[in-house]
Amino acid sequence: QVQLVEHGGGLVQPGGSLGLSCAASGIGFNIFSMSWYRQAPGKQREWVATVTPGNVSNYGDSVKGRFTISRDNGKNTVYLQMNSLKPEDTAVYYCNAKFLKDYWGKGTLVTVSS
Repeated sequence: QVQLVEHGGGLVQPGGSLGLSCAASGIGFNIFSMSWYRQAPGKQREWVATVTPGNVSNYGDSVKGRFTISRDNGKNTVYLQMNSLKPEDTAVYYCNAKFLKDYWGKGTLVTVSS
């Protein structure tokens, strides 16, 4: 059974940093593209970043230069380091694994507020 479990959400002040992690089980992690998406209240789910099996990373325009995605294949885990956080980064952040089909975590809430 595939499971993606996110950790690390919480409350952070504007300009601060926060790190998320997503532990995967039940998949051949090495061959999956791993991504982070987010959904703010009242908005559609938005793609944030992807890291491919070959360790190539790509970012949405709204987070480029502030967020860093990485993966540890030995730990079946993908990370998202978020710096210079803004109130508009407030959202539920979802982990996604993709190989022929998509798998999703349940999400973790990130709130950026003073």
